[in-house]
Amino acid sequence: MITHTPGHRRRLGRTLTLGLALATVVTTTTTAASAGPPRTSTPDFGPHVTIFDPSMPISEIQATLDARHAAQVDDEMGTGRYAYLFKPGTYGTDERPLQVKVGYYTEISGLGASPTDVVINGKVEAYNRCLTEGGTGNCIALVNFWRTLSNLSIRINAAGQDDCRASANFWAVSQAVSMRRLDISGGGLSLMDYCTAGPQYASGGFIADSRLPATTNGSQQQWLTRNSEVESWSNGVWNQVFAGVVGAPDDAGFPDPPYTTLDTTPLSREKPYLFVDGKGRYQVRVPAAQRNSRGVTWAGGTTPGRTIPIRDFFVAKPSDPVHVINRALARGQHLLLTPGVYDIARSIRVKRPNTVVLGIGHATLTAVGGSVPLDVAGVPGVVVAGVTIDAGRTESPALLRVGRRHGINASTSRNPITLSDVYFRVGGPHIGRTDTALEVNSDHVLIDHTWVWRGDHGVEGFTEGVNGDTDRWRTNTGRYGAVINGDHVTATGLFVEHFQRHNTVWNGEHGTTVLYQNELPYDPPTQADWMNGDVAGWAGYKVGDRVRHHTLHGGGVYVFNQNNPSIRTENGFEVPVTPGVRLHHIMTVNLSAGTIDHVVNGVGEPADMDRVGAPVYVTRYPAP
Repeated sequence: MITHTPGHRRRLGRTLTLGLALATVVTTTTTAASAGPPRTSTPDFGPHVTIFDPSMPISEIQATLDARHAAQVDDEMGTGRYAYLFKPGTYGTDERPLQVKVGYYTEISGLGASPTDVVINGKVEAYNRCLTEGGTGNCIALVNFWRTLSNLSIRINAAGQDDCRASANFWAVSQAVSMRRLDISGGGLSLMDYCTAGPQYASGGFIADSRLPATTNGSQQQWLTRNSEVESWSNGVWNQVFAGVVGAPDDAGFPDPPYTTLDTTPLSREKPYLFVDGKGRYQVRVPAAQRNSRGVTWAGGTTPGRTIPIRDFFVAKPSDPVHVINRALARGQHLLLTPGVYDIARSIRVKRPNTVVLGIGHATLTAVGGSVPLDVAGVPGVVVAGVTIDAGRTESPALLRVGRRHGINASTSRNPITLSDVYFRVGGPHIGRTDTALEVNSDHVLIDHTWVWRGDHGVEGFTEGVNGDTDRWRTNTGRYGAVINGDHVTATGLFVEHFQRHNTVWNGEHGTTVLYQNELPYDPPTQADWMNGDVAGWAGYKVGDRVRHHTLHGGGVYVFNQNNPSIRTENGFEVPVTPGVRLHHIMTVNLSAGTIDHVVNGVGEPADMDRVGAPVYVTRYPAP
């Protein structure tokens, strides 16, 4: 097992923030279909969506994607958002493969009804990012966020690459990056980049509904693989979780190796996807919810679910006023958010059952004037997917609210409200302020992969001092990351970081989490700023005192008190002591500063300066 050497997880990435130069943006336009009858019109997805078809010269496609990567590879806090969509067919040849590198805010997706309808003969990759010395030093994957790869097949072809690069398809990423509906063959998949000054640290990530070759996890600190097939899996650092994965490794030896394996996923629903049917018409497939599921949804044909024609969507651009969007939703239309940054001064309101809100190209909603950018009623079947939500300069009560705290919530177990690849940011590209990022009040909600992030680095509101960023504690403010008040809420891939009180508060009954990852805030100035009454610090995962049934599989809370290494946190996890609240395979770890005294409720040794980089595990709580 590759271990994490002493040092923190992400401070190296902060070296780029003060002098960040935003790359020149290459504008692209939607390209209409050009291959074969019948010809149908391509929807107007705006200037930042490019659609390829197999008749295009591979040199043209390669040049377009290379230019976008060059513009986006360092544009961590930029405003460009892009989607590159491939019509059914094969791209690349044995002699001239298509080799794609994916940068920030870039989506690479196939437009087939099945992942096997679009074949990339080549590679689709993300490498370590080099942050210093003119792009040759400090090469890591810790800040490789915000990119998407989905709904296609990769037949690995490394022609023209050197021996190291030819050894695998590299996907060295961290949070807010998803791989969905992939069929990868012809070589190995590596979730770390061992060629660029490697191996180096990485802290992602998420795979779902995919068929994978031999996979090297390597230096990834935590990872969730859900409802997939894998030929083999090797390595891992602290917290590797598998749910419903054919070929997943056994977890009997936990924590060596640090695997947590569930034979099936308790509740799942795959993310909606855009596709082109046999008549050239654009449609959105909305997969059905599944219980106790295993393996990919497309092995036997079309993924179970429903198909919605694109004409039933309001295709929004960043220039569209919110009242126009809300009027379309009130008429019963679904919402497709094209790539860009949307300033939201009043809530987008989703009130009708079974409404789909689908973002492509990392469409981003930014709160203006203290708004709640997205407000979802507690009605059955609403799906929100592929959307990033940013806090604004005026404090918002929440960034996404699902249901009403004391209202009528009518979501159902058979048709839950679903959030897929929904990401949150408080600070980073600009100052942000919110009380709570994600507030879930409705029952029967599925959270399928989210990163709820209060920025630990950024381009504004971060003043360098001898002890790190000394002003962001009162500038970029977020009290709670995720607050779950509804009953029967399930989270598969819950990543929440750096909030100023409890990062996650779970008040609802019968909640289930499959993989939880948390870093406590880096920046409390003093212990007095980091007190919960008489208790030292705020647990990273708090289950409400009145809750009687709750389950967590695979959880980690990390500490790096950069501003003040003397700060203590009493417990990484706090839960009621009752037989119905069960935690499996949880841990704390010190990344180089500060102390967590116990893993859970006074149980577990300290994660302190004597154990830097060495996790403290509790296999089961309460103990049998």
